[in-house]
Amino acid sequence: MAKAIVIGAGVIGCSIAFEMVAKGYEVIAVDKAQGPGQGSTSASSAVVRFNYSTFDSVALAWESFHCWKNWPDHLGKKQERYSKMIDVGVVMLDAPVISGEKTSQLFDSVGIPYEVWNSTDLSKNVAGIDVGKYWPPKKLDDDAFWEDAEDSLGAIFTPNGGYIDDPLLATENLAQAAISAGVTFRFKTKVTAILQEGNKVIGIEVDGTEKIFADVVINAGGPWSNGINKLAGVGQDFTISVKPMRQEVHQITTPMNLLSGPIIGDLDLGTYMRSSPTGATYIGGTEPECDRLDWVDDVEAVNLNRTKELFEAQVTRAARRFPALKIPNTASGIAGIYDVAADWTPIYDRTELDGFFVAIGTSGNQFKNAPMVGKLMTELIDAVRAGHDHDVEPVKIRAERTGNEISLGAFSRKRAFNAENTGTVMG
Repeated sequence: MAKAIVIGAGVIGCSIAFEMVAKGYEVIAVDKAQGPGQGSTSASSAVVRFNYSTFDSVALAWESFHCWKNWPDHLGKKQERYSKMIDVGVVMLDAPVISGEKTSQLFDSVGIPYEVWNSTDLSKNVAGIDVGKYWPPKKLDDDAFWEDAEDSLGAIFTPNGGYIDDPLLATENLAQAAISAGVTFRFKTKVTAILQEGNKVIGIEVDGTEKIFADVVINAGGPWSNGINKLAGVGQDFTISVKPMRQEVHQITTPMNLLSGPIIGDLDLGTYMRSSPTGATYIGGTEPECDRLDWVDDVEAVNLNRTKELFEAQVTRAARRFPALKIPNTASGIAGIYDVAADWTPIYDRTELDGFFVAIGTSGNQFKNAPMVGKLMTELIDAVRAGHDHDVEPVKIRAERTGNEISLGAFSRKRAFNAENTGTVMG
């Protein structure tokens, strides 16, 4: 029986471990945290949407949505509690960086139901919204931020989509399913070396002393993935770089019946909003050009306390879109660290070190795809180990529930930079 080690027990790592053991691998998952999903996963907004810039990314999100909708069935053996898919739909407001025509074409190709709304439709269907066009996003101290809109905008609405009510529980569900199937988890365990023999991985060293041997090692380390790649000596042939970024998501209590419905993606003002089962609203940013991006050099030294500056910027932008929002005096929310690929598209691939694979650059927009990422990585690993040259002829898989063919070449470490991407977390 082939042995596999998954580095990282976030939602991506747990999904990979779950699918690998189902295919007959002996799997060990290691993580420096005390339990599954306690890194960047627990800071996720867990939004499920389909607005991406490539067919394969859209198809992956659509198939993953169907996994979330049938979560107990996806996991197999019955568990005591499950996370839930809150299927409220998604409204993606018009913005120059998102082509409505291309989005419609992609949705048609993948088979996703949608509606194109003009500003009248938007105003009628989303209570309390200001349909003004404010592009480009601006800082609050820019006088232009407060100017009245001279034009209005529309949106693309998908009746499907929404969010996972408890991202930590979703990860624990995956971990429990993996354990039931035979995966061994090692928590509070730090990877200190990647063991190699020639140009082949043979395992890992943990905590500076213990060696764990395996045929396959998968780096799903989230914000720590760059450091793990350095331990393995890989990355020289990557055309897409990956780097950690500090992010914040804020939480406010909203007036009754405001924002109780669909997710709102608002690149026009530089923010997104989602409701929650408790009535609170989560507000995050979409990396507008006017804001400084907080890239991280030392993951261990990041301040994970939310900041007044970002809270005011994100919540005030949301209040510009929904004037009835009340801005609290005290900031509430969470800070976390994203693992970001240069074109906001993840890397699911092999590396130049035989047997060493990566599922990286996933933070911010891949939580929704976690159920399928495990399947993608397992199919890729099986094919490469059987001698398939994925770099020449990308592995493709057929989505079971939606029937689309997904090419893993779209997530290659050697791909051309995705110039069609929005340059934001929206991908």
